[in-house]
Amino acid sequence: MSISDNDRTWLRRTVDLAREALDAGDEPYGSVLVSADGEELFADRNHVSGGDRTRHPEFAIARWAAGNLTPGQRATAVVYTSGEHCAMCAAAHGWVGLGRIVYAASSAQIAGWSTTPSPSAVLPIAQVIPGAVVDGPDEELAAVVEKLIRRLAATADH
Repeated sequence: MSISDNDRTWLRRTVDLAREALDAGDEPYGSVLVSADGEELFADRNHVSGGDRTRHPEFAIARWAAGNLTPGQRATAVVYTSGEHCAMCAAAHGWVGLGRIVYAASSAQIAGWSTTPSPSAVLPIAQVIPGAVVDGPDEELAAVVEKLIRRLAATADH
């Protein structure tokens, strides 16, 4: 499957959430969970500035989905995210049984733009969840995410 115009609409929403996170002093990541019917079920942004480095939006989606959706609903839902899941979030996604993942920028791209090394291995989602349905990156939106990551790096350097 490839990234459709509808997917890009949801990805733009994740990038807006990432921008909101950065403006609030957090790392620029945002994610949205969408039902098989196209309804936004849950949206979140990064919240790591308070000291809990696990407060990633993809992890919050997995926890929310586990408590609020049936296994069938989780399997048919789509997770849209500004940046490809880290290994922690990918594992949570797999354990909860969420469906397709669509991301704007890959973890490899983000690692290349970032000045702060990841505390865990930078792995593609498919390496953490074999058989996962994953689409990304999107070149146009990855360029926007790059600007956000570089803006974060510039503020960290000062």
